[in-house]
Amino acid sequence: MPPNTESVEVIAEQFDKKLNLKELAPKGRYVVYPTTKYPDYEAFEHVDPGHKGDPEKKALLEPATSVLELTPHIGTEIRGLQLHELNEQQKNDLALLVAERGVVFFRDQEIDVYQGREFGKHFGPLHIHQNFGHPEGLPEVHVIHFDENSDRSHFKHFSHQDGWHSDVTYEINPAGLTFLKLDTLPAVGGDTLWASGYAAYDRLSPAFQKFLEGLEAVHSGHDQSNAAIRAGHTVRRTPIETVHPVIRTHPVTGWKSLFVQPGFTRRIVGVSKRESEAILNFLFAHIAGGVDFQVRLKWEENTVAVWDNRTTFHNAVFDYLDVGLRHGWRITPQAEKPYFDPNSKSKADSTVRRYVKDPSAEGKSYNFLL
Repeated sequence: MPPNTESVEVIAEQFDKKLNLKELAPKGRYVVYPTTKYPDYEAFEHVDPGHKGDPEKKALLEPATSVLELTPHIGTEIRGLQLHELNEQQKNDLALLVAERGVVFFRDQEIDVYQGREFGKHFGPLHIHQNFGHPEGLPEVHVIHFDENSDRSHFKHFSHQDGWHSDVTYEINPAGLTFLKLDTLPAVGGDTLWASGYAAYDRLSPAFQKFLEGLEAVHSGHDQSNAAIRAGHTVRRTPIETVHPVIRTHPVTGWKSLFVQPGFTRRIVGVSKRESEAILNFLFAHIAGGVDFQVRLKWEENTVAVWDNRTTFHNAVFDYLDVGLRHGWRITPQAEKPYFDPNSKSKADSTVRRYVKDPSAEGKSYNFLL
């Protein structure tokens, strides 16, 4: 058992009362900031359930009423399924689908936070954040709660170009498949964008791809920890910086993905400060400007987004703080320690099985190779 899971289960068992987070949200921020100290994470081996997925994903996709690819490179929307009702094979198929498509959206989901916590355990040990608040008794849950009363000091000098990130990449074993449900939305605004790390790599010139494949970068959690200290909150684990490859290989697809982003990547190893800044600034702008490999989700209440933090970047749009409450919760399973396999392929050089079910086309479905 990975060392992370033991603390999760011990802490969670201390509380029996179930919370309705949607009902709590309009009353204000309800998260707690315990002074509990957690042991530092240690590296562990991760076996991805996507390895057990059916390449045709029949168990997952055939019962759906609608399966639509939102862009060629990233993003699929599925209707007619309930995530908390998926069986083991359907979960494995989902892991494979998300590994290939980057992010998958499910509308009209009934899953609650307790079911979501159990659902997430299928995909890896659940991450507990070292600084953020969480609902009482649910340390594995990251809450999204912003409205007219939220502190806006962070946004005074903030550019959304710098908002692109992948979650907790400073961990030794960063996030893999990740689940976010939004249950309360403002009347307008609050979209989220995702970008494909596969396509970001594929869009680079072969010479630059080769150059990046030999590099590593430092990812840091110190900014988050320092912010927690300024706010008077406990830093529950030792703040960490970790070195990861700039190009990583996905263990299920075997495809190469760009793995740096402005959220947590701080410098390139083995080059000068100016060289590091030049490389990273180019790559950050490459991600932000990659409109041909991005997808933008207009949320509906009770939509769940499932994405692969290993091969995507995302960016929440904070354009709604004068409009109303945006609330939801995230579950973040951890995956393998990032690695680069020099024998791995790009997505552009691979055969991909595509599946589309369009109810407007007289119920026709298409399962084909591209």
